[in-house]
Amino acid sequence: MDIVGFLKSQFICHLLICYIFIVSGLIINFIQLFTLILWPINKQLFRRINCRLAYCISSQMVMLLEWWSGTNCTLYTDPESYHKYGKENAIVILNHNFEIDFLCGWNFCERFGVLGSSKVLAKKELSYMPIIGWMWYFLEIVFCKRKWEEDRKTVMQKLLNLRDYPENFWFLIHCEGTRFTEQKHQFSMQVAEAKGLPKLKYHLLPRTKGFAVTVQCLRNVVSAVYDSTLNFRNNENPTLLGVLNGKKYHADLYVRQVSEVPEDEQECSNWLHKLYQEKDAFQEEYYRTGTYPAVPIVPPRRPWTLLNWLFWALLLLYPLFKLLINMINSGSSLTLASFAFVIVMASVGVRWMIGVTEINKGSTYGNNDNKRKQK
Repeated sequence: MDIVGFLKSQFICHLLICYIFIVSGLIINFIQLFTLILWPINKQLFRRINCRLAYCISSQMVMLLEWWSGTNCTLYTDPESYHKYGKENAIVILNHNFEIDFLCGWNFCERFGVLGSSKVLAKKELSYMPIIGWMWYFLEIVFCKRKWEEDRKTVMQKLLNLRDYPENFWFLIHCEGTRFTEQKHQFSMQVAEAKGLPKLKYHLLPRTKGFAVTVQCLRNVVSAVYDSTLNFRNNENPTLLGVLNGKKYHADLYVRQVSEVPEDEQECSNWLHKLYQEKDAFQEEYYRTGTYPAVPIVPPRRPWTLLNWLFWALLLLYPLFKLLINMINSGSSLTLASFAFVIVMASVGVRWMIGVTEINKGSTYGNNDNKRKQK
């Protein structure tokens, strides 16, 4: 292992990175709170400011993938569509198989300048999560409880509110509703068999109601719907902890513009099921050949994620080191013990945030549905 690789694997480096992320994130959340006074005065200015503030947070995560880990991302797509990316509103359908697939989705957004304004359909619990969850609140992210009878009206209203959004945005949606695991796949295929739907080998059965409502509400807002399928070379199983350790991965992302989505809810459901059968075929092709049926393009890295992180690092590390030196010079046992306690709590907090992304600690959405049906 080289010196740089060794340093990237050290806990002290991880702690400093997380310190910068947490403190800068809380500062930005605090600033976002004050932007609320703009909402009744100039809603569009509120939105533009919060897109930039959100970028200051989410770009730090993308920086870890692009610059710290050095992960390569090859985009397979149609060159004609490639030139439109980032210049129009779009719905992007993502598969949900890896711990860092959300990070690769953000990386995709960053390469085309829509990271700060990107939207998702997220579970309600995430809205209470400091930094990212609070950031999403100010970005008007659509949160749902995953109880469709309760969610439908709220989700529709939130989506309709985006019709006059002043920035180009991509609405990223994981139609499977939860990350792929073998257990969830088994349950999902039991549902497919019961409903007479074709079985999928590499995906869970898509949840069609949320997708249908999303398309219905954004139909006159978005210019395109893109289907994307993410894989990693050499059977790599990437994790956020691996990225934090500076491990380099090789991502392949297949993006294609799909045909117009039907307006009728049942036809839209059938359309989405057919799309996932096609995604399964693309996945099969990738496992067999290691490539996708499109032109490979490597979008250039933009420097802004790194510059943003360097700004916050310079701003926050100096007072930290000054405080540490003063504490050591004081020689107070209580002061040093307090500092050690803060370090321990910070490491616990970091591990908790990483744990949110881990597959074996992921959502039970889907498992719970199956359990209810078995009662």
